[in-house]
Amino acid sequence: MKVVILCGGKGSRISEETRFKPKPMVKIGTKPILEHIINIYIKHGYNNFIFLLGYKSQVIKKFFSKKFSNSNFKFINTGINTGTGGRLLMIKKYFNYNENFMLTYGDGLSNQNIKKLVKYHISHKKVATMTVVRPPARFGEVKLIGKKIKLFTEKPQVSSGWINGGFFVFNCKIFNFIEKNSDMLEKKPLEKLSQKNQLMAYKHEGFWQCMDTLRDKNLLNKLIKNKKAPWLK
Repeated sequence: MKVVILCGGKGSRISEETRFKPKPMVKIGTKPILEHIINIYIKHGYNNFIFLLGYKSQVIKKFFSKKFSNSNFKFINTGINTGTGGRLLMIKKYFNYNENFMLTYGDGLSNQNIKKLVKYHISHKKVATMTVVRPPARFGEVKLIGKKIKLFTEKPQVSSGWINGGFFVFNCKIFNFIEKNSDMLEKKPLEKLSQKNQLMAYKHEGFWQCMDTLRDKNLLNKLIKNKKAPWLK
């Protein structure tokens, strides 16, 4: 099964790092975050990748073409300002009728079981499966009784509410829900799929962390340094 990774954004919220390189090339430990993501899939037996490039595309292509020279990697330049849905639409020709494939973002790490995700997608026979996660809280959680602190938990996961965690599985019918290059996958396409009862959630209760900001990068690096990086286990 092919794995598509969105690598084209400018990463403006972490501009301290992305002035000279694309966001997926920001290092976590000694490796770009994109390499960590690739290794998550390879660990579960998936090694056929399509990278949807945009901002500073040559940096990604040059690095991974050399490092993974024997792997099945395809690099597609989808433009700098193209929407996430539009980037995906550009590679429609690479898929067969009714083929399933995976897609994720080039800035998020997880310790989920990819094989179980795929098995779940195939079992429900809908167009799309989205991994949903409970995001980590940005600050410590305090529970009060009057003025007494009954419980303090340092940066727990949010106990209610789920968000898009990436790590999708799609059937090729997804292309029928994307109209133009400016479309954002997370807006009309997924909204339409939801309205037609074609979007299913795969709940991941384990580790998940995106790298939107310098703070996020530092957190992931701290996990590597302390040998507590769940996605590496």
